Amino acid sequence: MIFLGILLILICILIYFYFRNFYKLKRNKKVKKIKNLNKNNLNSWMNLTKKERYDLSEKDSISSFNKRRILLEEIRNEYKRISKKNPKQN
Repeated sequence: MIFLGILLILICILIYFYFRNFYKLKRNKKVKKIKNLNKNNLNSWMNLTKKERYDLSEKDSISSFNKRRILLEEIRNEYKRISKKNPKQN
């Protein structure tokens, strides 16, 4: 009788962990599919949790910042190069 009770508890615990891991995997796949927010994936974006949306928007913000920084550096270098070629013509 005690053995059946322990066995039943172990089975319930195993089922709990199985479903918890399955839910996490399903959630992770959903997060990986959405890379940025646009009209087409708005529903998918809204189905994410607040933390997942925050993490994705933070990654997007960091990548945008890096792109702007690189572009600004290229513009500065181009301006320096043009300035050296054409000294003040005014």
